[in-house]
Amino acid sequence: MDLTMMGTVVPKMAANFLSGNKFISRGGCATQVFLVVTVGSAEYFLLAVMAYDRYVAVCHPLRYPVLMNWKACCLMAFASWMVGVTDSVIYVGMVFSFPYCGSLQVDHFFCEVPTLLRLSCADTSLFQDLIYACCVVMMLLPLGVIVASYARILMAVINMPSTEGKQKALTTCSSHLTVVGLYYGGGLFNYMQKASARTAAEDRAISTFYTIIAPMLNPLIYSLRNREVIRAFKKVLGTWRV
Repeated sequence: MDLTMMGTVVPKMAANFLSGNKFISRGGCATQVFLVVTVGSAEYFLLAVMAYDRYVAVCHPLRYPVLMNWKACCLMAFASWMVGVTDSVIYVGMVFSFPYCGSLQVDHFFCEVPTLLRLSCADTSLFQDLIYACCVVMMLLPLGVIVASYARILMAVINMPSTEGKQKALTTCSSHLTVVGLYYGGGLFNYMQKASARTAAEDRAISTFYTIIAPMLNPLIYSLRNREVIRAFKKVLGTWRV
């Protein structure tokens, strides 16, 4: 998902900056909207699935192989992607059904829905309200699952008799919570407001965060739980000191 997000945005952005030919076709713009919305929407639900996975691992460890078997994992992952694709098809169909006249200069480094709506010469207020309602559901529903899962995990950790067990449970959840904070922080700020309530500069700043910075940090955040990665990282730091 991180590779798809960055691969959709960064190469075209870099080519525009380096060549000076800041142009994108209608098809290329629609492709960017489709992939960014698909990955963004799917990730909200996958983060909720991961929270449920950690809840089962900590609160029901003996039943984990049954509750989180291969079939269940594939089904939840597939459902998350299908929600993202469905959401994206609706967005692309609606955004490119509006008439665009006058200046077609996109004040952004990629085609993002709120920025495109500003270029339309039609009344998009109803669609903006639809986007707002959709984002409330798409973000708050998975967030509710995440909060409920971690509330149960916290109660289980408090009741654990051993310190080692508590540390292991918290380590299992720490990387996921970090990613949830990064991803939902940018998403809540960017999409829980109407496009008319934000400036183009705010859109660019927040979009940079969730399309470039967060996907770049995610592999590092998850891999730092791996002891071999930590040992290799310390070895590199030791070499630099020498």
